[in-house]
Amino acid sequence: MKKYKIASLFAGIGGIDYGFEQAGANSVWANEIDKYCAVTFSANHKKTKLVVDDICNIKGKDIPKIDILTGGFPCQPFSVAGYRKGFEDERGNMFHQIMRLVDEMEENNNKPRVIFLENVKNLKTHDNNNTFTVIKNELQKRGYTVTEKVLNTCEYGNTPQNRERIFIIGFLNPNDADKFKWKYISKIKLTNTIDKVVDWDADVDDKYLYEEDKKCYSLLKENILEKGIIYQFRRVYVRANKGGVCPTLTANMGMGGHNVPLILDNKNRIRKLLPRECLLLQGFPKDMIIPKELCDSRIYKQAGNAVSVPVIKRVAEQILKAMKETDQENENN
Repeated sequence: MKKYKIASLFAGIGGIDYGFEQAGANSVWANEIDKYCAVTFSANHKKTKLVVDDICNIKGKDIPKIDILTGGFPCQPFSVAGYRKGFEDERGNMFHQIMRLVDEMEENNNKPRVIFLENVKNLKTHDNNNTFTVIKNELQKRGYTVTEKVLNTCEYGNTPQNRERIFIIGFLNPNDADKFKWKYISKIKLTNTIDKVVDWDADVDDKYLYEEDKKCYSLLKENILEKGIIYQFRRVYVRANKGGVCPTLTANMGMGGHNVPLILDNKNRIRKLLPRECLLLQGFPKDMIIPKELCDSRIYKQAGNAVSVPVIKRVAEQILKAMKETDQENENN
């Protein structure tokens, strides 16, 4: 059976590639500007050709024949954690770089059959919906039927993280668009609980612990009292996330300070979540390679910037299903 090929822009550490490959696609080409993300990507996606460069330097002719073009373009211009500058932010203009490449790919008879985009949910309402309207119009101008939905990782990915993201899909083939249904991606029960992701008995390096020599220790000790809960420390207060899920992981975890969520482990120690645990909270495989040459701050940042793999997989499965059904109909006619 044919394996549909994908190319990834803003590939990061390969979360979208993981999701599509788990759904049955083949990741053949990717682009990422961050050299540290590239190290992690290459360690885990050895068969994918990775081009480490600014997307502005990439030409449509550089991208091989593919079926699906994906892009988790920079979300900071639209996020709650960022300044919400949108297209006024240089990073917000990265969407237009995707459109430039689509145009150049069309000139080379390689126009993507499907475009798959991921971003923060605030993209939908940013600038009184104008930002999303521009994105939708640009895709439609190029012949794509556009559909979108906001999905939460803990509701649709069986992964205990509260992470709402918008997924935008453009179908060039109207038959693919007709066959794709969001209703087949329904909410599922969360069985992969915090207890299955966090190692409450782990022997960890002292660098992950908050002990009496830390200025904030007394505040943490007063407020972090229960096991089985993930806490957030926000300088002057501590928040307990009692819903059984982790709060949204962010790239700020890589900036040091107190941005990494905290737990009270079974040895009554207050500690940070480990880099591996953060990746698991994004649904990355347990055997994912974490390059030894990268420091923790790099991995924390990469985890916070990543996508939730199980959610990508579920959406990808329905995209591929629609494409296969269309192709089978064409073969039978």
